Amino acid sequence: MTTLLTRLLAVSTFAATLLFAPASQAQAPQAGTQAYQAVNPPLPNDHPGKIEVVEFFAYTCPHCAAMEPMVEDWAKKAPSDVVLVQVPVAFNAAMKPLQQMYYTLQTLNRADLHTKFFTAIHQERKQLFTKAAMADWAASQGVDRAKFESAFDSFSVQTQTERATQLTKQANIDGTPSFLVGGKYLTSPVMAGNSYQGALDEVNKLIPMAREGK
Repeated sequence: MTTLLTRLLAVSTFAATLLFAPASQAQAPQAGTQAYQAVNPPLPNDHPGKIEVVEFFAYTCPHCAAMEPMVEDWAKKAPSDVVLVQVPVAFNAAMKPLQQMYYTLQTLNRADLHTKFFTAIHQERKQLFTKAAMADWAASQGVDRAKFESAFDSFSVQTQTERATQLTKQANIDGTPSFLVGGKYLTSPVMAGNSYQGALDEVNKLIPMAREGK
């Protein structure tokens, strides 16, 4: 996985692919590496009494899109002391609007559109990379456009976006999807043998370690 995303945002699908795809391309893990790595120093927990499983994702990442149904199903079956936190990442400035999109949907209580937005980009091939395009799409889904635009530019969404970028840097995230367990352990499909299910299985193994303070 690489973060060398240096091209400017373009309108065409081809240009958008050049810009966004490299951030989510999987690389084969090297022999002898373990399926997780320790995060040192550990990152703080925003949910006291809970074990956070943070999924770092990007709407432009095809692997994240493919894993989303699996992550949703996993979250429904997670232990009662575990909470899933999804953090949108931006490997460059052109991806920031996609972070804002996620937090705007959360602010408007339209988390139901999260998966649909993945579908719009990856299956319907819609070019939803700018505020205007996102507002048009949200309106087509029944969201009040004025409320969408107000939330998109709000202090709250901007603050959450900045926090997401800060957390991404603190966890040294260089590709998506990645999973941070209890602020202490990081795993991903790449580290888990290029396996989506393997990554979730590894998360399940790391939860008891985080719980026991290992």
